[in-house]
Amino acid sequence: MSEDNKKLFTALHQFIWIQGDPLPLIFDVNASVYTDQGITAHALGQLATCGLINFNPCGYVKKKLGKHTRLFYCGRPTKIGFQRDMNNQLDLGCVILTEYGKALVSARNISRNKVFYEYVIRRWYQSGYLLSSIQVDQKKLARPGGADN
Repeated sequence: MSEDNKKLFTALHQFIWIQGDPLPLIFDVNASVYTDQGITAHALGQLATCGLINFNPCGYVKKKLGKHTRLFYCGRPTKIGFQRDMNNQLDLGCVILTEYGKALVSARNISRNKVFYEYVIRRWYQSGYLLSSIQVDQKKLARPGGADN
């Protein structure tokens, strides 16, 4: 793997949540939360060519979730509550790691990106999910402009 691709893969780490497996949550490759960190459609294409990720602009979803699920960002849990009791799904964005990519992630520390964390939480909140986390300020999310205020 080239040095440039190593740097891209390292940049991708800040977007990884954990739910059993590492999940890079890349929802919109044109959003500044990603592009400011060098994660673009072109960069993701390079990582896919290296065999680290699968990149599908149509996206991936995790299906058959119960009433609640829990994901971790930098070791801290966020509980998601869905409207239905069963058969819920969670949008995972357009990237999933390959087995090779997962093996490389497990050996690295994931650095926290507060702007990204708030971006994901705001997205889930706007999707109607009930969120519970020591990191989430529900009042701040409910205000116009969201967590950026």
